Amino acid sequence: MKKLMLSLFIAFGFSACSLSNDDANVDCGLNKDLAFRGFPLLCNYSIKDQPNNPASLLANSEERMNYFFNKHENSCPVASDPKIDFTKDMLIGIFAGIKSTSGYSIKMTSIVENDCEIIINYYESGPQAGESITQTPTYPSDFILIPKSTKTILFNRTNENPDNIVVGTYNSQCTSNCQKFYQINDYNSLQFLDVKVGQYDFSQYKYNATTKRGDYTLLLKSVPTEILNLKGQTKTYGSPDTADQGGIFFQLKQGSYTTRIFIDPNDTADQSAEIKAFKKLIKDRNYSEN
Repeated sequence: MKKLMLSLFIAFGFSACSLSNDDANVDCGLNKDLAFRGFPLLCNYSIKDQPNNPASLLANSEERMNYFFNKHENSCPVASDPKIDFTKDMLIGIFAGIKSTSGYSIKMTSIVENDCEIIINYYESGPQAGESITQTPTYPSDFILIPKSTKTILFNRTNENPDNIVVGTYNSQCTSNCQKFYQINDYNSLQFLDVKVGQYDFSQYKYNATTKRGDYTLLLKSVPTEILNLKGQTKTYGSPDTADQGGIFFQLKQGSYTTRIFIDPNDTADQSAEIKAFKKLIKDRNYSEN
């Protein structure tokens, strides 16, 4: 890991805008958003040497992948394609270092680039109040794919709210990729790819990320009080996906609570006016819009 850190400029804990005196007069142009995709690497690979300290890596070839990882059979409930087209993309990994318990995470949230460099924003979070944790050391990490580049890569630590909402529509009778699921954060939105009905551990899916600020806070204001009051429970309204009508999925993660709701697209007696209005909001909104 140390050799890689020498070849990849890392700025953990420092502003990514910092330049040395030699670079003070360099005009790098304007920053613009850079698209990236989530890659569930740990479904198909294990890390050879877990770093005890914060670190990052870049793999731009199969040789580099083999250097950092051991490949294994898919270990996630839903199989994913582990192939990376290194003529177009490269893998970026980020590591928080060893933590004494579970409950820690690290996430890359947004990326900008200019004519000189690529700046990757990330945040870290720890155990939430009331969260059940295990007294076992963990090594939080995150992996994404970005377009292949030779630009300098900087990492900029930010403070973000880890709470999020996942909304989706599903139909077990549909065979043409009609399961549509999105995670709404306060810093970006994720479109999960190839979600399987009933398999709602979203960490196992690839995703496309779109930088959008404040959408979680905005959507949270529309969540009915009866859903907010469930605090970690799962509830079903009507009989979704029992007669080829599909279903509507809603998941709210707040602190240590994860609340899941399944709603029948057809109006049923147990759906209040607020639930019906919220259901329509989820169905009508295009969460993939920029």
